[in-house]
Amino acid sequence: MHWEKENSSVHGLLVLFRKELADHLRSTRFLLMTALLTLTSMASLYGALSNIRDQATENSEFIFLSLFTTSGNSLPSICTFLAFLGPLAGIVLGFDCVNRERSLGTLNRLTAQPIYRDMVINGKFMAGFAAIFLMVFSLGILVSAIGLLVIGIAPQTEEVLRILAFLLFTVFYIAFWLGLSILFSVIWRHAATAALAGISIWIFLSFFMSMIAGAVADIAYPTEGIEGLFNLKSNYSLELGLNRISPYYLFGEAASTILNPNIRSIGIVTNSQLSGAIAGYLPFGQSLLLVWPHLVCMVALTMVCFALSYICFMKQEIRA
Repeated sequence: MHWEKENSSVHGLLVLFRKELADHLRSTRFLLMTALLTLTSMASLYGALSNIRDQATENSEFIFLSLFTTSGNSLPSICTFLAFLGPLAGIVLGFDCVNRERSLGTLNRLTAQPIYRDMVINGKFMAGFAAIFLMVFSLGILVSAIGLLVIGIAPQTEEVLRILAFLLFTVFYIAFWLGLSILFSVIWRHAATAALAGISIWIFLSFFMSMIAGAVADIAYPTEGIEGLFNLKSNYSLELGLNRISPYYLFGEAASTILNPNIRSIGIVTNSQLSGAIAGYLPFGQSLLLVWPHLVCMVALTMVCFALSYICFMKQEIRA
């Protein structure tokens, strides 16, 4: 009997997951968001290919990674575009996933089905995560395929691993904003309020957090005068710690470390660390160790947002 209940719950979760994923993939907002990311990435790739061709004639080592990190004449790199527009994709997919069901009255009918209530919120998050996964990896494969055709240089195993790690980190980065937007969708009954809250936090963490971190660090550890010479390290450490509160900064730091084998350290590098160091590229495993705390922090933030959404949803009265 217990096995039959578990089997029924898993079946109900799969049904909800397929239904929500199909709704995402057919929705106009998903198609527009995918088109926006694709167009911006293609424009950035077009601007970067001219620079990459010049690099390929001089040095072909790790040239494939330049597809994601090289900026054009007037456009930022693909990595920068994903850091900026990725949160918008997560917000668009989740800001009305619960409150829209409530306002249309379909949430009552959905919970009236013979499924557990928590399967509703679980299925919605899983479907949103799957849609993000498909969006990011499809874009990564498209960029890599075009780069392979234009450059004509096959990527090394090291480059493939680094690109896959970057795409996976991008998925969790956008999934954090999905979890946050689902939380707002559960808390607020109006979709416009949930969307505005998510966009406000996105703008604050992406644009203003670095300015606030610098101002706080300058107030706590002034860098002017003779005393400022002794405060440089403390000032930089405090500013770096405050910046790392922002997922935008975490993603940018991790992405640049994964995609650039020349980066051998994150944070302050002292003269004692430089003495005796061997110049060269950092292996993929070592780069992954540098950004492993970033990935763990991003996954933890995503799980916290989803856990809060889960708790709030389970405590709400939805049949009224």
